[in-house]
Amino acid sequence: MMTDHVTDDLRRRFAQASRVAVLTGAGISAESGVPTFRGGGGATIWEWRGKPVSELSSAELLATDPKLVWEWFDHRRGLLKDVKPNAGHLALAAWEKRFDAFTLVTQNIDGLHATAGNREVIELHGSLLRGRCTRCGTTRELPPPPLPEMPPRCSCGGLLRPDVVLFGEDLPPGAYERATDAAALCEIFFVIGTSAVVYPAAYLPRSAKLAGAFVIEVNPEETDITPRADATILGKAGEILPQFDFGPHKA
Repeated sequence: MMTDHVTDDLRRRFAQASRVAVLTGAGISAESGVPTFRGGGGATIWEWRGKPVSELSSAELLATDPKLVWEWFDHRRGLLKDVKPNAGHLALAAWEKRFDAFTLVTQNIDGLHATAGNREVIELHGSLLRGRCTRCGTTRELPPPPLPEMPPRCSCGGLLRPDVVLFGEDLPPGAYERATDAAALCEIFFVIGTSAVVYPAAYLPRSAKLAGAFVIEVNPEETDITPRADATILGKAGEILPQFDFGPHKA
């Protein structure tokens, strides 16, 4: 089923569900003005200071030139300085209060879900708002950009690195496992603002469907997940998600 609005049938399913899982991608943040740095099919299209994004965001460059990597990530943090959550983010924060079991999984690193009010977010790729010590492993919130020291250091004296998953690195321990569990147990699985072609996150809607969940896609255009979704709503998350009836909040 493909539509450009939330149908009565979808509202009924939503109202009757108790276990919901959501996967979000760059599209929902793009509606707030966050650059996606990616083109169709997930291909990197941006460069900065003459270097491709894939190199600037790589574990290899972090090992050889941490200062340049931090300058790139601090530049990205600066782009988020005045960005606010949109109506799609706010709707998802309200959903967390609506359902007995609600899991929000995101591929985004901008922190907008937390800013909107979501308390439990599985950040598959980490967060631009944090640094992680390469010596003691401590994770800490970063001060607003620009950073006073480049690269920044931990209180223990060790170098901090961006607390994000760089090209060539594995996902945070346990993050994907928690997301997989949620996909296997949910009644409705939403795919919002992502083409679901970047693995392993792309497995999640497929896993949910195999486990019996009803998969709803919300995207401005058709994607590779569209033929596999039970319903695709073509439109912006900020316009579509508020159309669902939140119903009474859980106690």
